[in-house]
Amino acid sequence: MEYEEFKKILKGINLSVKEFSKLANISYNTCNTWSRENRKVPNWVNPFLEMYNENQECKKYKESIQTLMSGLNTEK
Repeated sequence: MEYEEFKKILKGINLSVKEFSKLANISYNTCNTWSRENRKVPNWVNPFLEMYNENQECKKYKESIQTLMSGLNTEK
């Protein structure tokens, strides 16, 4: 993956490069080196971001269900 595609994916899931580096437990400077000298983003990054995004979607769904259930419980 090219660095620009990496940045586009991050933007789509509302993550900055700095936030990604913290999540992935790698240095921010390492992420920035991917943008230089035509370096490719490592192969593990795309599946990592896919899993992160799926997890965030599951959290939103779970929170929606919890809100719905708490609303039903208070109507009694």
